Amino acid sequence: MASNNNYAYNATYNHSNASNIHTPYGSGDPYYNESTGFVTPQATKKRTSNWVKIGIPVGLVIVAAAVVGIILGLRSHKSSSASSSGSSSSEAAASEAVSAKAAIGLFPTATDSQYLLPIYPSATNTAAYTSPTFNPSTNAALAWPEDTFAPSNPSPTNVRSDRPRLIAPAYKWQALPNLIKNDPYLKSWNDTIFGNATEYYGLPVVQYFMDGDSGILDNAREIKMRIKAFAYVYRMTNDTKWVDRAYKELQNSVSDSFGPAGNLKWNPTHFLDTGEFTAAFAYAYDWLYDVWTEDQKTEIRTNMITYGLDRGLIAYNNSDNLFTGWWTNNTEGNWNCVCNGGLTLGALAIVDDDTTGTAAQLLGMTVDNAKANCAMAVSTDGSWSETANYWYFGTTGHAEMAASLKSATGSDYNLLDVNPNFWKTGLFHMYITGPGSLFAWGDHGPNKFSTTANAMFLYGDHYNHPEYVLFQRDQHDAPEPLSMFYYNPTVAGAFWDGMPLDHFFPDDLDQWAAMRSSWTDENALYVGMKFGKNQGHQTHNDLDVGDFVIDALGTRWGGDLGSGDYRSEGYFSNDTQGSERWLYYRKRTEGQNTILVNADNQLVTAEPKILQNLTSGTAQGSSTVMDVPSDSTALFTGDLTSAYADTVTSWKRGVRLLNGRKQVLVQDDITASQAIMWRMHTNATVTPDGTSAKLQIGDKTLQMSILNAPSGATFTTAAAKRLDSDPPLIDSQTDQENPGVTVVQISLPAGQYSLQVLFNPQWDGMSASDFVTPPAVAIDSWTLTSHDA
Repeated sequence: MASNNNYAYNATYNHSNASNIHTPYGSGDPYYNESTGFVTPQATKKRTSNWVKIGIPVGLVIVAAAVVGIILGLRSHKSSSASSSGSSSSEAAASEAVSAKAAIGLFPTATDSQYLLPIYPSATNTAAYTSPTFNPSTNAALAWPEDTFAPSNPSPTNVRSDRPRLIAPAYKWQALPNLIKNDPYLKSWNDTIFGNATEYYGLPVVQYFMDGDSGILDNAREIKMRIKAFAYVYRMTNDTKWVDRAYKELQNSVSDSFGPAGNLKWNPTHFLDTGEFTAAFAYAYDWLYDVWTEDQKTEIRTNMITYGLDRGLIAYNNSDNLFTGWWTNNTEGNWNCVCNGGLTLGALAIVDDDTTGTAAQLLGMTVDNAKANCAMAVSTDGSWSETANYWYFGTTGHAEMAASLKSATGSDYNLLDVNPNFWKTGLFHMYITGPGSLFAWGDHGPNKFSTTANAMFLYGDHYNHPEYVLFQRDQHDAPEPLSMFYYNPTVAGAFWDGMPLDHFFPDDLDQWAAMRSSWTDENALYVGMKFGKNQGHQTHNDLDVGDFVIDALGTRWGGDLGSGDYRSEGYFSNDTQGSERWLYYRKRTEGQNTILVNADNQLVTAEPKILQNLTSGTAQGSSTVMDVPSDSTALFTGDLTSAYADTVTSWKRGVRLLNGRKQVLVQDDITASQAIMWRMHTNATVTPDGTSAKLQIGDKTLQMSILNAPSGATFTTAAAKRLDSDPPLIDSQTDQENPGVTVVQISLPAGQYSLQVLFNPQWDGMSASDFVTPPAVAIDSWTLTSHDA
């Protein structure tokens, strides 16, 4: 593989440039920028990278993650003793699992240096690798004590009298040292937080940087990340140097040199910035409340109101046309979660000290608004309505808001349960993660900084899904202060024990499938394919009906390009057919792994229909070594005709696994009145040879073949750029380049075809005779056994 590695992990964590950032796994803490593969310490950086997001990024060394387990339904373990206590024999097994967890320590032994995902030992441990469970314990060293704050009639403005009140009340801080001693994950995360706080301590205060229309969001999230770390270490050490360092960051963010004069300093025209700054000040005010002087409290509170909470009231009252409508109906996505979350944290932090009444007014608005919008961003199948990466931003805001309401007032006011399908979003996050990182269609978003997937800890605990917790605790972004308090340390078992290899997400908005050969093998086969609508994703989607990704042999062979430049002209203009957004290659249909007809974009009005989603139902067992049965398979097919209604009479696409999940078949049965082009983007070095093509990444090889090839059908390659200039970019637009990316394509004239492309990863120990050549079967006739030899 060339040194210019273009495909990076899809989540973006910005990291300081120092080499001694501490994490339990090496250098993969939440400050590392996985989208670029390098570190950027200050704010003079762009929101997005021109690196695309499949294949092999810059190498790092870390020990990290896992993916999660069985979805059994919506129920709270706090109210259902059946799932936690059970018979005496199950209690004994659970106790053994807890002991085994402590003895083993961290389950991963290393981390994939390319994708920041975990590497598990090839082992069977019947004591530790058991079914996921929570095990409430009377041993105070192994479980959180009960919170005594339980008002009979909770109200958002009636807050607990003791501090802190946001997410981590005093009783949790008091219990934490003993838990750290007895839980290897908490100990590891604690070490990481201390190391990162030490690194942040020596950095200059965050410098103001206005990133065009994207605002100062990087600044806000970086400051929030630092404040949480400084406050955490102070509360664990009582060393006031951390308080002083936090105060410097707070003072800087309201200084004359930081942004414009006046009350627009936190850039409420891009209200995400305001929301995150307000949250940062909320953590500072609340977590360090007992050590601030009265003058400092007044100063922090006044600045939070002036630059944050007052701006929120203006937005809600529609009294200033500067602000975008994140609070309006149908803003179901990360904007509503982040903005309402920040305002709620700020209001809860100061409500009983606020003589202006601003905080109380906001608490009468934000909670109900978030329930009607933020909480509805999860579709009926658990998918996040924007994209796989915007899930991080939305769930972080949602979880912080829900957890703070509960800790501060005794209730989350149904924010966690108003959407009856919200519990499924943990499942979405697990299956969207393959051994080659996320199946990350659409935009991947700005730098994450303090944004993580650690809402999984809160959701797993609340919804009684320990597999969510077991998944996230091994991830490289787990170590940060909120994890310490969301985490239920009674969790035990292995997420993969009983975890199905396949899952289908049928909601009309996304319609996607994930299939794999193992949850614990970094070299496993993974295939994701999506149909879904081209509208309704908060303008973060691509024109990508039929898109797919393929992982095998420890790398991604076909993947998505990700975000363009967020500051580009018309990038977020709208999602109508004539939108300027669709002039950019990464957003156009030709920039996706799908069928292109007449070199045209797909219709934004496309309404694909799933035809079949079938699986043999294979699930992984207790062992990390997955022995796949020879008849294990899965398939996913759909009618995608509506994506090209004027030029396509019929288009059906299907994907299936073959030969014990060692091979993949992608098939298109299509009739079109214009030229057809099959396209896939790869980082591989591609050697086409008629109806076959050899793809090489490092010392790994994948063979592609066109089966029953129509006359003239051959593999060719092309650069990842627009096929022609019609329609042209407008004068102020510049399309991003995609260096190192090759398009594998098949071109055919108008006509009727069954185009079958077979993918054969060259697995160690397999000879040519071990691969199967499936029969030709029309998609309408596919069954679980239709391609058996």
